[in-house]
Amino acid sequence: MLDLVLPLECGGCGAPATRWCDACARELALRTDDPRLITPRVGPGVPVFSLGRYAGARRAAIVAAKERGRSDLVAPLSAALGGGLDRLVGWGIVDTPLTLVPAPTRRAAARRRGGDPVARIAMAIANGRDGVDVESALRMRAVTRDSVGLSTAARQRNVHGRVKLQRRVGGDVLVVDDIVTTGATAAESVRILQTAGSCVVGVLAIAHA
Repeated sequence: MLDLVLPLECGGCGAPATRWCDACARELALRTDDPRLITPRVGPGVPVFSLGRYAGARRAAIVAAKERGRSDLVAPLSAALGGGLDRLVGWGIVDTPLTLVPAPTRRAAARRRGGDPVARIAMAIANGRDGVDVESALRMRAVTRDSVGLSTAARQRNVHGRVKLQRRVGGDVLVVDDIVTTGATAAESVRILQTAGSCVVGVLAIAHA
């Protein structure tokens, strides 16, 4: 009866009667060499890793979580990103103790979305993992425009000087994000954290464009 009132729909492909179907789960699953090292157009000066291209079920799930309030998709997205973190630890690329810092978002956007999905994903990853904490240390100043549709140069100008440090973070830090497009936000986030004395060991994203 509840499904008749609020029909379930897969957040990856739109299949009915399920929130996340088996086919989309397989598409989001880590491959042998994931996460992969990528080279964004704006390099942050630290390694940037991604679980895959911003396409298919991965893209649909990110959009649904961010723009359509699908908080139920935090579970599969955090499972995938958490698996990526476990790989980086297992490969010796990062080590614990480690603090995850979600990439900054505008407060107005977070309010519109009913919260910050990247922060929720980070908290879900840290839950149950010894030596992994989360610190929402960054935020985007209110005057920052939405970056959708902006060129690389415009994205850099848009975020330069507009990422604000809310609190200092000690120890090793990994910046986490849903998608790395040009790398402008990641680069500015890393710069601000390093200026405040944080040891940023890398950036890990669910997808890259």
